[in-house]
Amino acid sequence: MFETPIDDLVCKDHPYRKLLRIVNFERLCASLKVLFCENKGRKGYHFESGFKALVLQWMENLSDRELERFLRENVSGKFFCGFSLLENTPDHTYFSHLRSKIGTKRLAELFRKFNVQLKAQGLIVEEFSFVDASQIISKTNLWKERDEAIEKGLKIFNNKTAKKVATDKQARVGCKGKSKFWYGYKRNVAVCMKSGLITKVAVTPANITDDQGLRHICPKNTVVFADKGYCSKKAFLIMKQNGCTSRAILKNNMRGKDFERDRLISKQRMPYERVFSKQSKKGRYIGIAKNQFQGFMQALVHNFKRLISIHDTVLQGF
Repeated sequence: MFETPIDDLVCKDHPYRKLLRIVNFERLCASLKVLFCENKGRKGYHFESGFKALVLQWMENLSDRELERFLRENVSGKFFCGFSLLENTPDHTYFSHLRSKIGTKRLAELFRKFNVQLKAQGLIVEEFSFVDASQIISKTNLWKERDEAIEKGLKIFNNKTAKKVATDKQARVGCKGKSKFWYGYKRNVAVCMKSGLITKVAVTPANITDDQGLRHICPKNTVVFADKGYCSKKAFLIMKQNGCTSRAILKNNMRGKDFERDRLISKQRMPYERVFSKQSKKGRYIGIAKNQFQGFMQALVHNFKRLISIHDTVLQGF
């Protein structure tokens, strides 16, 4: 049977094609090769194709079953992952297995090395950095679990008792402002203000304050632009220890408050708030390690999309 080359079916300016020109996935995934030797991993699918499928999952916001169907029916998805037009693609169980194989620590190292490459290319210049945190809502049905626990005699429901009754025992109740509560985690992110690329990401329980989360993402030797959550003594100390200068907005009752200065900082921070606008606030997994995996994948995909938007030519060395 004659098979049409899949390359002929994908338009020349397709975003997936651009991403393949910009990022060398063979080099990016080199550290994953050890997981899929002769006696390890699933046979039949190249580890690079599997990782690209996970990238597509977060680019298109797909569940495992939706990703299975996407790869089976979408020509551009097959092309991106390196499958031919008639080749069998993985089923949904493969992706869960692959995530477990890769693990959060190995993905963290892959993310770090990729950012080293971006820095070497001059795309990450940490002269000015934006830091902020956003919510990740746990996938567990906390309110049902809470009501069942109350019926059984639970009198006080808070962060100390939630871990006794909730399925996701590492999640916590978080609060933003005075009235916005959620149960889950907090995504702490640092962004290079030159390129809009994410440089660091750390997932913490939702009750960890922004200034406490800063310890995990604080850049080195840069000016840090932040909101009022980072104007504490603890945040200033962390920045100082990392050689940073704080440009955090001060609270209205703080000494030295300059409204004109803070309006300027808010204006400078505003374009980078959109980093969170495209990322799902719903946690897909249970436990902090798996939600950290989600954080790294979302950060990688954000950087991939950002690279597509700022580059039309091949970046050598990726």
